Amino acid sequence: MNVKEESLKLHKQNKGKIKITGTMPLNNRHDLSVAYTPGIAGPCMEIAKNKKNAYEYTLKGRTIAVVTNGTAVLGLGNIGPEAGLPVVEGKALLHKKFAGTDAIPISIDSSDPDEIVNTIKNIAPGFGGIHIEDIKAPECFYIEDKLKEELDIPVYHDDQHGTAIAVLAGIFNSLKIIKKKMNELKVVINGAGASGIATAKLLLAVGVKDIVLCDLNGAIVKGDKTLNVPQQEIAELTNKNLEKGNLKDIIKNKDLFIGVSAAGVLTREMVSSMNKDAMVFALANPTPEIMPDEAKLGGARIVATGRSDFPNQINNVLVFPGIFKGALEARIKDIDDNIKIAAAKGIAALIEDSELNEDNIVPSVFDKDVCSAVSKAVIDTAEKLGLTKETLVS
Repeated sequence: MNVKEESLKLHKQNKGKIKITGTMPLNNRHDLSVAYTPGIAGPCMEIAKNKKNAYEYTLKGRTIAVVTNGTAVLGLGNIGPEAGLPVVEGKALLHKKFAGTDAIPISIDSSDPDEIVNTIKNIAPGFGGIHIEDIKAPECFYIEDKLKEELDIPVYHDDQHGTAIAVLAGIFNSLKIIKKKMNELKVVINGAGASGIATAKLLLAVGVKDIVLCDLNGAIVKGDKTLNVPQQEIAELTNKNLEKGNLKDIIKNKDLFIGVSAAGVLTREMVSSMNKDAMVFALANPTPEIMPDEAKLGGARIVATGRSDFPNQINNVLVFPGIFKGALEARIKDIDDNIKIAAAKGIAALIEDSELNEDNIVPSVFDKDVCSAVSKAVIDTAEKLGLTKETLVS
């Protein structure tokens, strides 16, 4: 039985991956009176006095909504909200496994960004955070931005920020090996969708100055009216030398390739045209832009992928459980760049300098210290910047 067959069997046998269990006994009349009526009037009235009390008396303080509309599911594309449900169920399971956080998978049957925003706003009172998943670009940018404006709980699109934070963690440690500085890097990002744009923004925030994004049509250049709005915005901040051409042209003399695109688009010859001690983060799944052995033959010193069967797995699971655990505990409103950078540093710091090498730049997703390191980074940064539960949540 292969993995796909086993997955189908288990999903069918268990009717999905998560279930709801109670936290209070319900064995007799007294239990019923405490858990439901008439005792339930107590917490209801406390919350009516001050809605912040929902964090103390309900599941809100430990529960997030994992929301999709099924328009960008893994590498499968727009397959619909029902077909996207196994993924958000999976993310809910991962939240529980790695952070102990409860998460409810929600599929919305709409492709209208404003309708999605309104739907999430209307259910937000029952949750401490919103985890957006598998909503296609460019709508995902608009949806996240609008929700951040209008909600008083953290909103986090994992396809953007989970990837960016995990990549940055790998870069922090890679630079220790190749002895280069962040502001000296020349970077090409192949894939100008949610992950690529978010990664570019986070790299700019840590001081990278030379970044060029590419898509199917080649380099993203300022002034190109065929670009969507998020691409036009990132074009204003990147490709300062107005480089033009396809990936084969743009990758020459770059230090770092970040692929969030498609299988097989990078060749050994392209890697050979990069600078000495090149870093290749080929993150397309399940088949990367280039296989690690080919990248190494092309001269890459450090190679990372999104796969668990190769060294240096860059995986969002390193990030989102700890991000939300910390955000819920600190009760912050926004997961900003300061928190993202701190999370990346927290992940990178788990690899001791004595253990750091070309095949060990990020910890395993099963390292039990990862979630704690990320959540601590979130909490410490929030406290340092005064982003406390008292000042941020109304």
